Amino acid sequence: MKRLLIAFAFLAAFSKSNAQEAQKPWAQLIKEEFEFAGKQYKVLAKNIAEGKTPQSFKDGKPVNYDIKWWCSGFYSGSLWNIYEQTRDESIKQEAENALKVIEPNQTFTGNHDLGFMMYCSFGNAYRLTNKPEYKSIILRSAESLSTRYRPSIKSIQSWNKSKYWNCPVIIDNMMNLEMLTWASENGGDKKYKEIAITHANTTLANHFRPDFSSYHVVDYDLETGKVKKKATWQGAADCSSWSRGQSWALYGYTLMYRFTKDQKYLKQAKGIAHFILNHPNLPADKIPFWDFDAQGIPFAKRDASAGAIIASALLELGQYTAKEEKKEFIQAAETMLHTLASPDYRAKLGENGGFLLMHSTGAYPMNSEIDVPLIYADYYYLEALARYKKWYL
Repeated sequence: MKRLLIAFAFLAAFSKSNAQEAQKPWAQLIKEEFEFAGKQYKVLAKNIAEGKTPQSFKDGKPVNYDIKWWCSGFYSGSLWNIYEQTRDESIKQEAENALKVIEPNQTFTGNHDLGFMMYCSFGNAYRLTNKPEYKSIILRSAESLSTRYRPSIKSIQSWNKSKYWNCPVIIDNMMNLEMLTWASENGGDKKYKEIAITHANTTLANHFRPDFSSYHVVDYDLETGKVKKKATWQGAADCSSWSRGQSWALYGYTLMYRFTKDQKYLKQAKGIAHFILNHPNLPADKIPFWDFDAQGIPFAKRDASAGAIIASALLELGQYTAKEEKKEFIQAAETMLHTLASPDYRAKLGENGGFLLMHSTGAYPMNSEIDVPLIYADYYYLEALARYKKWYL
């Protein structure tokens, strides 16, 4: 009974703080969030070791990683999003400096994460500056990513073979298809988009359950192309619905519809959205627990990064839907953004190591990055705010 009372007290406190944020006009809220982000990221910039990229903040200390880490592009991407809204030249300079750090990744072929690393960064930089050298780097990165394609399984191999996997493909890989399709449509080899479509189709066939939830990992036999097993690496169980995995799936099929206008991708994206939004374990504030089937709900850890990704994806999906369905998607995204903008999730200036959002979860089963800020949570939060301003104001 005591634990329930504590939970109800927390929810009541959240409702009050969230209601205060909801009272602000959207234009004001978005303007203030980007202004805050500009100031906060100047704090973050001071915590980055030379030649590294920021990842998190734990036990009062900055966590920085090597540029080959899959998240290395989110810092510069966030800076470009902040610059777009604030026109702060010092932010632009920091964004350009951050690009130089990760530029060598354009020839990296060690895993599938080139889209995260190079399109979230150089993609935003090229979109805002139109510099040809940035475009060249994106095209070179797409070529590097294409080397991970395995014709026998009709997919891009995510991780290399190990004692755990033969030829693993993870749902996260859907996010890297944006760079491939964009590259083909902007002067790159046509094979990039063909690979992206083939990969999306294979994932559609093998990663999903009838209720539109996704497995995290599908392991293939590289010789026969057959599925060896369906499992998880970061979720609660092989049969569970890891929250960030569902967000990658939602975002991935939404963007594939954007590029192809193939109705089966739109149907899949809408099905995933309904699975998420109608799930009995989705909290009222719509920020998911780290897994929809996590033990200990409603006391399980949340994942603000999943909430930010879902919000951004729903806002785009709302562009391709109509009437009540569109209203449902946009209102859910609004609730998520108001929640993330509230003091329950958004840090105070100078705190949280310079990161914007608190309470993300990286890999709970490995006791890694639990209830901490994560750079990609910030990235998709800023992207969602910018999308709302562009499409719905």
